[in-house]
Amino acid sequence: MQDDKTGGVPIRTVKSFLSKIPSVVTGTDIVQWLMKNLSIEDPVEAIHLGSLVAAQGYIFPISDHVLTMKDDGTFYRFQAPYFWPSNCWEPENTDYAIYLCKRTMQNKARLELADYEAENLARLQRAFARKWEFIFMQAEAQVKIDRKKDKTERKILDSQERAFWDVHRPVPGCVNTTEMDIRKCRRLKNPQKVKKSVYGVTEESQSQSPVHVPSQPIRKTTKEDIRKQITFLNAQIDRHRLKMSKVAESLIAYTEQYVEYDPLVTPAEPSNPWISDDVALWDIEMSKEPSQHRVKRWGFSFDEILKDQVGRDQFLRFLESEFSSENLRFWLAVQDLKKQPLQDVAKRVEEIWQEFLAPGAPSAINLDSHSYEITSQNVKDGGRYTFEDAQEHIYKLMKSDSYARFLRSNAYQDLLLAKKKPESEQGRRTSLEKFTRSVGQPLLS
Repeated sequence: MQDDKTGGVPIRTVKSFLSKIPSVVTGTDIVQWLMKNLSIEDPVEAIHLGSLVAAQGYIFPISDHVLTMKDDGTFYRFQAPYFWPSNCWEPENTDYAIYLCKRTMQNKARLELADYEAENLARLQRAFARKWEFIFMQAEAQVKIDRKKDKTERKILDSQERAFWDVHRPVPGCVNTTEMDIRKCRRLKNPQKVKKSVYGVTEESQSQSPVHVPSQPIRKTTKEDIRKQITFLNAQIDRHRLKMSKVAESLIAYTEQYVEYDPLVTPAEPSNPWISDDVALWDIEMSKEPSQHRVKRWGFSFDEILKDQVGRDQFLRFLESEFSSENLRFWLAVQDLKKQPLQDVAKRVEEIWQEFLAPGAPSAINLDSHSYEITSQNVKDGGRYTFEDAQEHIYKLMKSDSYARFLRSNAYQDLLLAKKKPESEQGRRTSLEKFTRSVGQPLLS
């Protein structure tokens, strides 16, 4: 497809406003080449075949992270053979961390991290906290090498490297094509699996460009192999397991507990507004005065009360009476932080720190020293998950202490027992009104 001598797809440099886009082809050119050279009559079939090739990363769009083929003027570029999936790459998270860290040091306008990449970088920074300095140094070294290259060459290599990671760390919602059989087949042929690094550096030695190796003869099992297998099997025996009967009992108990809240099993009361003209159910759900049926569900688990807006308000009032409302307000603030736009995250992190955790904070929360130390380090380079450890600690504190007291409190018991009688009368009155309307309507007609 790339060979011009045999009628390949024409690769050209396109002039854009104030710049040039080197070494690109259009989606239309690729689709037409497939139809012509593979005798495909249906354009849809050619687009499908091109999408399969693009999903593996051999062809990629230069302006999108989603590897698909379009029959239009979208610009595509061919992947360098060095990054081909057929070379059986097995990149590690450290390689991905170096790549993302390197992107943050380069041209921000052209290589700005997407939201999911920024979240991945923050997660990897927490995971590799001890060796992050080494990763940062590797990224700096790569950037220095890249800056010595020609601008056009550097632009092409950056896009090819980005496409490589779009295959191995795809956009959320896209299929990970590296989970196919290609690497599994290699492991079957070569039991002595060797991991390679994208940047040519492994823990033991420096590797060259990946190449196919001939199948190795199956070696005989040694005493060391048997010893490792025994160790592995012993570890499996010591793993915690549950009897199937216990699992079944838990599943049955869960099902019985939630059966009256499952609209497929228990019809909604009042009737379902989607199949009737009665909107009373929506009015009840929107009301700030919860029904007994709804309040009962808060007692199933701590997560149930946190999912319900009215439940959170009632729990917050209870915490205010115990002078510990800052715990829930901190938890809610951290949940809101995770939904903030990336440009507002740093400001919001500082606000949460000053309100709940900084020395002399107006709503100081009670954290253990370990969580506080981790959070203090995370705040220096704030992200959406800066307060993850602190939030988990506060969650467990509320669940084991405040939530149990709330269920025993008079406030919850009054809500649980209130309005049983009025609700039943209202239900009968609603049924009577519906009957009257159904009988009166034909009379009026």
